[in-house]
Amino acid sequence: MDGQLIPVISYARISADTERDEHGVADQHKINARTAQAQGWSVAAEITDNDLSAAKAQVKRDGFETMVRALRAGKLPDGTAVRGVVVVADDRLVRRAGDYERFVDALTYEDGRVFADARGAKNLYSEDVEAMGLFGVVISKIEVRKIQRRLRDNHRSRAERGIPVGGTRPFGWNDDKRTLHEVEGPLLRQAIKDFARGKSLTAICTEWRGAGVRTTLGNEWSLRSLKLTLWNPRVCGWRLYRGEILRDEDGNPVRGQWEPIVTPAEWEAVDALFQARRGRSVGTDQQVGEVLPQGFSQPRHLLTGLLRCGRVHDGEMCGAALRVTRHKDCKSHLYVCPSKAAGGCGGLGRQGDLVEEYITEAVLAKLEERQARAAEAEPWDGEEKLSRLIAKRSRLSAEWQEDEISDDVYFPAVKKIETRIKELRAERGRRQVIAARADAIEDVRKRWERLELSQKRALLFEALHAVIVRPAGKGRKPFNPDLLEPMWKN
Repeated sequence: MDGQLIPVISYARISADTERDEHGVADQHKINARTAQAQGWSVAAEITDNDLSAAKAQVKRDGFETMVRALRAGKLPDGTAVRGVVVVADDRLVRRAGDYERFVDALTYEDGRVFADARGAKNLYSEDVEAMGLFGVVISKIEVRKIQRRLRDNHRSRAERGIPVGGTRPFGWNDDKRTLHEVEGPLLRQAIKDFARGKSLTAICTEWRGAGVRTTLGNEWSLRSLKLTLWNPRVCGWRLYRGEILRDEDGNPVRGQWEPIVTPAEWEAVDALFQARRGRSVGTDQQVGEVLPQGFSQPRHLLTGLLRCGRVHDGEMCGAALRVTRHKDCKSHLYVCPSKAAGGCGGLGRQGDLVEEYITEAVLAKLEERQARAAEAEPWDGEEKLSRLIAKRSRLSAEWQEDEISDDVYFPAVKKIETRIKELRAERGRRQVIAARADAIEDVRKRWERLELSQKRALLFEALHAVIVRPAGKGRKPFNPDLLEPMWKN
């Protein structure tokens, strides 16, 4: 690099309120550029993570990950060489020890890399400097936890005093979140009473949409938004905290500093209705039906509940349902067998996107195969037989009413006929369902990417009992579809 400026990455983690100039360039990158110039370096790229916390494990910083990969490779995705990093301060780079170690490992992967913050250059190859960096991360983490603790204490204190939460005003109240809206308040009160008397959410939602009633964000009402509004204990003056009704030392609900819309008894009637519906079907007449099958609630991944561990241990297949997790070295999610403590064996995992792509194609191919068989099948030939049995039942009924045959003859005979009629009608119905679904299969393939996750999962569960995932052996192996064994439904 003699006679040339050392190319470095300028990294900034920028909040929404960070000052920017008229060109939209953040102050943090300006500081980084000045620091690089003072060290005789040139900024080869500016990488930014906007409004992303570095203290939370579940937050993925795409910019940070791009930088770590570039340092490991010694070049950016476009091929531009990089030899270091410049940041405003260490706490704007990392706030977790694991991230700091990953960053240092990538930076020092080759000799001669450079690093600097606003105070100057640092030699991360030195064990003392690396140790001080880790110590700084620990101090930063402690400070973050102090801030989080103070915020939690403040939120709890406000909740115990019944102070309304921030954010968008709730439907039914004015902008002060305390006094009732003259139009929305009565509408919400009537909706709560109507629902408690048996009116459906669909009917209320349809009425509101037809009348032009909008949410406080200006959107049309949906069943979910209406349900959450009616079920919110705020309507009877009670304060929620972390999803639960906040109670005082005597166990009584904390009263909020706003006007209630209905009485606690009226809200409890609504709560009882919704609680009774949990995990059960609800008919058009609002009657609560049977318990819904396992897996009915919508997971966030396509094959949740379908994949089963096929690893054999002590002569028995594990059979546990695979769970979804993530790994830092894998871009996609992973389907893994849970640990022994959670009912699995913990010894199997697969890359999620590859498994989903293969199973999706297998299911669509199977549906097309069934469509072809349905098209080749002979038309149902039971219509004439069904008509004869119906006519025979009519003649028997006429003869019995005219006292031409006795009860002992009529009832056993008509029972056999009605049983057979029921069987033939069921068979005809199954043929109609198969034909209707077969006609729609080609359209499903065309629309697959536009289908919602719940619709895709419904097709998969209709075609499959499960998918057995066989072990691939120790170590990382290439994806092998032969290790996936679909268990098809007839």
